[in-house]
Amino acid sequence: MTLTTPAPRHPYLDHPGPIAFAHRGGAADGLENTVAQFHRAVELGYRYIETDVHVSADGRLVAFHDATLDRVTDGAGRIADLPWAEIRHVRVGGREPVPLFEELLDTFPEVRWNVDVKAEPALRPLLGLIERADAWDRVCVGSFSEARVLRAQRLGGPRLATSFGTRGVLNLRLRSWGLPGAVRRSAVAAQVPEAQSGVPVVDQRFVRAAHARGLHVHVWTVNEPRRVHRLLDLGVDGIMTDHIDMLRKVMEDRGVWV
Repeated sequence: MTLTTPAPRHPYLDHPGPIAFAHRGGAADGLENTVAQFHRAVELGYRYIETDVHVSADGRLVAFHDATLDRVTDGAGRIADLPWAEIRHVRVGGREPVPLFEELLDTFPEVRWNVDVKAEPALRPLLGLIERADAWDRVCVGSFSEARVLRAQRLGGPRLATSFGTRGVLNLRLRSWGLPGAVRRSAVAAQVPEAQSGVPVVDQRFVRAAHARGLHVHVWTVNEPRRVHRLLDLGVDGIMTDHIDMLRKVMEDRGVWV
């Protein structure tokens, strides 16, 4: 059963049909969160890209998932402990430099970014950059930290699109079961996994509860075609994937690729 998508509550969500998000630009290719990988996603037709931000020791906003460089680069150490002058010389997969988020906004003016704020010190620099770049319509801010999301909403005001933190998602799940839960209307989307700790999150009741409150449902990280089909059948509004070729093909086959 396909449910009706709510009308966009924020310009960030102004998109015909379900949104395809390139998770870290398409992490399955091995060059996650790099300009080269973002270029590949854009060339494939993606206009929504998920990335992450940390702040360097000297206050630069770095587009990178992990707190340390060790897993995916030829460097090592915590980003928060290193100056940008050092971080800029490491290479993801031994090939591609780590970008600043400011560079991404400039390089991809047509892209809308879903930004996971990985550490509290990155929040104010991110909001300051969004203000300077007048990118309020191009960025949705999210975090697992409920407190961080609330601070982002307080500091950014209604110009800023955010997803729910963990408490907001839990309350929406409770309401979908008919249980008490206070669902604030300050966020524009619930960005959730299909299940958490073995408990299903995304089902028809959850999507219906979100849509009844004018919220989008975006699901991460979906890397198998059958799961994409199931979620689109439920009426979710966006899917994040590491496998960007796969998601495009499934959505093309269903006639919903834009």
